[in-house]
Amino acid sequence: MNQNNVRIKVCGMREEMNIKSLTMQPIDYIGFIFYAKSPRYVSEESYEVIKSLVCCCKKTGVFVNENFDTIRSIVAACGLDAVQLHGNESPQFCNTVRSLGVEVFKVFSIEQPSDLLLCWDYADVADLFLFDTKCAGHGGSGMKFDWSILDNYSGQVPFLLSGGIGPEDYESLLAYKHPKLYGVDLNSKFEISPAFKDIETLSSFIHKLLQDE
Repeated sequence: MNQNNVRIKVCGMREEMNIKSLTMQPIDYIGFIFYAKSPRYVSEESYEVIKSLVCCCKKTGVFVNENFDTIRSIVAACGLDAVQLHGNESPQFCNTVRSLGVEVFKVFSIEQPSDLLLCWDYADVADLFLFDTKCAGHGGSGMKFDWSILDNYSGQVPFLLSGGIGPEDYESLLAYKHPKLYGVDLNSKFEISPAFKDIETLSSFIHKLLQDE
């Protein structure tokens, strides 16, 4: 991993003070989950908190097989900078979401090399790919996949590495190399409870990862 260029995304945020504490850290993206079945679901009553958030990081909305009108409405209501699509959205749908003027992240669930074949159809419609662990739900499982599978990824779209990354993975992340690795996505392994992050642990990990301690 090139520590000078690694981007940090922290996902699954919801509580106002927890969010404000997080935005004081050197992160690049902060993720909010707009999927009702998630334990980290953000309801409409939090939209104004998100929209009024003043930070240097990009506000990212996570959606799962949501209709375009709802995504467009939430992008406007929350002032989102990026949209992460975590379901079975088509390339055409991704391109339509991109027309909103947001970055588009397309998620692929990885268990074996053949899972990477799905990426090719999205090469022209996504700004970033996010590789997560294949599981019964849509992310947040706390489980890792075998990162060596990504040796088979030869595409040009940069990616975020996700799936059960925790404080104990520091050395593994430093050792991990891939020319298209853009950053890491952190979530459940840094939580005190669903959607409530341990800011002290996150801060220590992030600064250590960025060699800024």
